Amino acid sequence: MELLARRLQERSKQLGISNAEASRRMGLDERRYAHCTSGRREPDLATLVRIAEALGTTPNWLLGVPAKLSDDTKVSSLLASRTPQAA
Repeated sequence: MELLARRLQERSKQLGISNAEASRRMGLDERRYAHCTSGRREPDLATLVRIAEALGTTPNWLLGVPAKLSDDTKVSSLLASRTPQAA
């Protein structure tokens, strides 16, 4: 949880926006977002995705998932087999 909170703070700082502006962009209550940035609470998956999109990053980066994981060919092929193909 600490890493997520740090990354949320870091990304907001990079974008030059306040917690109030960040929460407005993602359509979250400011208090709810503040709980995430302070490490008191973790967002659910859907909220994490909304937060990442609003901050122009990925859920993986916010959670500290190493980039190497996505480079792993086994993981990549597994993910590709689970991705619906466009018709």
